[in-house]
Amino acid sequence: MSVVRASTGNTIADKKPARRHMDGATAQEQLLDAAERLFYRDGIRAISVDAVVERAGVNKMSVYRQFSSKDDLVVAYLTRMDERFRDRVEGSIAKHPGEPAKALVQSIADLVERASRPDYRGCPFVNVACEFADREHPARVSVARNKAYLIGRLTELSAAANAADPQLLADSLALLVEGIYASSQTFGPGCGAMRSAPFTAEMLVRAACAQSKAGQ
Repeated sequence: MSVVRASTGNTIADKKPARRHMDGATAQEQLLDAAERLFYRDGIRAISVDAVVERAGVNKMSVYRQFSSKDDLVVAYLTRMDERFRDRVEGSIAKHPGEPAKALVQSIADLVERASRPDYRGCPFVNVACEFADREHPARVSVARNKAYLIGRLTELSAAANAADPQLLADSLALLVEGIYASSQTFGPGCGAMRSAPFTAEMLVRAACAQSKAGQ
């Protein structure tokens, strides 16, 4: 079955929504949905406010009623992505209640599954860090907050698993996470490097916990 194309060359599924009157909350949600799609796929600096407005199907004044600036919109986008990230991490942990070692490995396995999807474009926070060199920029502050949560949660689980050095295990797993993000874009979704990550995580966790038992 052939794909019907609009006159712009986009598929019908990609047509921009028609502009219509909407309340503030709806406009904000539409703008965030559009920003998420465009920023994640194409990068923040490559996407103008006009492009977000066009995708959202709202008038331009709606942007500045809901967000004081493009930076404000970027931070709202990153806040949304951070909330989803935390929900996914907590969801992985919840699969193994009372078993922190298994929860650590599960979080890596779930990330590999997610990063193997064809439309995966890497970690949005890594992408933003590459675009904004200034660590004081509000977007970079959002990046730092997300990564601090990751390290903090990994450290808590590592301590609960009785790792000999919880911070070292957490840092090692965080490095593995960043490697998954990068290899999903360089080697491609489902690559061997990513598929090996759960095995690597299990070996790291076992080694850290074995050292703890040996020292008792």
